[in-house]
Amino acid sequence: MTTEQHATADRFPSRRSQPEPRKRGWGTFLRDVLIIVLIALVVSFLVKTFVVRSFYIPSGSMENTLNVNDRILVDELTPRFGGYERGDIVVFRDPGGWLPPSESPSRGPFVDAMEWVLSLVGLAAPDSDDHLVKRIIGLPGDHVVCCNTLGQITINDVPIDEMDYLKLPGGVSRASAEDFDVTVPEDRLWVLGDNRNSSRDSRFNQDQPGEGFVPLENVVGRAFLTTWPLSRFGLLDFHHEVFAGVPEPADQP
Repeated sequence: MTTEQHATADRFPSRRSQPEPRKRGWGTFLRDVLIIVLIALVVSFLVKTFVVRSFYIPSGSMENTLNVNDRILVDELTPRFGGYERGDIVVFRDPGGWLPPSESPSRGPFVDAMEWVLSLVGLAAPDSDDHLVKRIIGLPGDHVVCCNTLGQITINDVPIDEMDYLKLPGGVSRASAEDFDVTVPEDRLWVLGDNRNSSRDSRFNQDQPGEGFVPLENVVGRAFLTTWPLSRFGLLDFHHEVFAGVPEPADQP
């Protein structure tokens, strides 16, 4: 071979000498898809468990703030660091005796399995019937009384005007038809429904072992967004301004 031929061969190597690209088979593609799906499920599960969770509203006890079958998102993370405030809307597990015993009939193994999978990522809320949603009125140490001469609840001797969010029968302005006078124990909450005359809340569970108070450990988190129906999509109003003038309990710093 002449020098010229060598130079030509160096500039234009044979295609047979070049490595052929590896072909990705269906098996590799499916493996990659499966890995991506598993990672997405794990991330969604962690988000649902520690950050945000979905619930639906099974009753009208929080009307007109929340309606039956509304879907809400609950912030599980923020309250763990910043605590709760009066006016917050919280979802909590039944402290005991608040809800009647119920058994959900199986709708078939496939439907039950799908709902279980969707619940892992927060897209379904099969345990909503085992939880309650109410507004925080009293924090630990608060002295909560109903009612003064104007029909208002007082907290630490200061009246609050709840008319902006209460649903009451026509002509009624009293914040509660039932009287109560309680001091909220440590690590407990006193909660009421906005549909004040149609809510089985703290007032009606004072004969239970927990005396109507909700242990903080039972609280899943703070509801903050209505996601469904789309016509009601939006942030929830905690009406913190209603409680702005309430002082800290006398035994608190």
